[in-house]
Amino acid sequence: MTYRNILVVAAMATLLFTNCSSSSKDHIDPKVRTESDDKADSLLVTFNPKNEDKFIASFVQNLHKKYGFNGNVLVAKDGKILYQKAIGWADYLHRDSLKINSEFELASITKTFTGVAIMQLLEKGKLSLNDDVKKYYSNFPYDGVTIKLLLSHRSGMMNYVYFTDGIWKDKKKPMSNQDVMGLIATHKPPRYAQPDTRFHYNNSNYMVLASIIEKITGKTYADYMMQNVFKPAGMKNTHVYSTTVYPKIPVDVVGHDRTWRYSVVQNFLDGPVGDKGIYSTLHDMVLYDNALRKGRLLTKASLDSAYTGRNKAVNGHFNYGYGWRLFEGDKGRKVAYHTGWWHGFRHIYVRDLNQNIVVMFLGNLTNGSLLHLDDLYKHLKMPIIRKGAYAGNGSLPGSDED
Repeated sequence: MTYRNILVVAAMATLLFTNCSSSSKDHIDPKVRTESDDKADSLLVTFNPKNEDKFIASFVQNLHKKYGFNGNVLVAKDGKILYQKAIGWADYLHRDSLKINSEFELASITKTFTGVAIMQLLEKGKLSLNDDVKKYYSNFPYDGVTIKLLLSHRSGMMNYVYFTDGIWKDKKKPMSNQDVMGLIATHKPPRYAQPDTRFHYNNSNYMVLASIIEKITGKTYADYMMQNVFKPAGMKNTHVYSTTVYPKIPVDVVGHDRTWRYSVVQNFLDGPVGDKGIYSTLHDMVLYDNALRKGRLLTKASLDSAYTGRNKAVNGHFNYGYGWRLFEGDKGRKVAYHTGWWHGFRHIYVRDLNQNIVVMFLGNLTNGSLLHLDDLYKHLKMPIIRKGAYAGNGSLPGSDED
């Protein structure tokens, strides 16, 4: 081989090695975490109280004193926490104070996670949005209920929370998702409406979706979420807790119903998951937002689909996509959010998709304090989300089905 040929071969080898190295970097699985990911995440949840936004601090203090808000609050913008606070009691009976890392039952904010899981399975070709529930549960009593309709609350199903109350006799024994699916198959409760005729928000839709996740993957909902959502997002303090597994849910934060005289004890309805059942912290929810924005959990195409309204917009602005409530403001402004109200917990989790703002109120006293956030949204130059802007059929943010 001549010297010239040796140089050509060496150059080709170098080019091949460079291309292979570049290709391997380009195809790194975003779900596989690295040490640099952990370092970057630690910066996202770092907060110096000396740098807190004074307006937000005053606003939250007034919300606590005047309107009775009790819970944890965080506001972040462009990857920096502007304000965070744990304010009030975790358990009034025992006079335990909330901590910034207290783990709350997320109530219906859980639905956003279930939607993410369904979209992941769609990306992997494990399901189709047009799949009928009967494909996975042959004894399901209703025709025409597809995954797409469940995601967008257009299935017409009844709410199992009410339907099962008079049927599940042993109230000390928790129901599982499979128990509820069996009750639906046996009793065939009347539907609210025919499929795809109207929007009607209710918990059955996402309980069924979680059941489908379990059927497709062969894993419990808890195991699937831990392996495919919580861990890839770096959420180390987030869990699925069901009373079918935990006779006493292992968290310190207790829900309180309207007044401090009543704490809400978990019961048989805390067994089913997917519509609720995820417990998390303020900081983990910041990491969840970041993982969604960075494409760690879903592709951009899947996120765009999830953030597309699938119903007729109420008042021209409010809608529901795949697991997310949506506000579509002026000049293309879009907010993806979800509220939650369950057994003494009441929350709102807001993500301004254009300005990279996160607003989070996790409350464990169900009063009307979260109906008074307009001035905060104005301060942040965000679209204003409030219950008074809603009208029409179906349950609304702040309702007992939220």
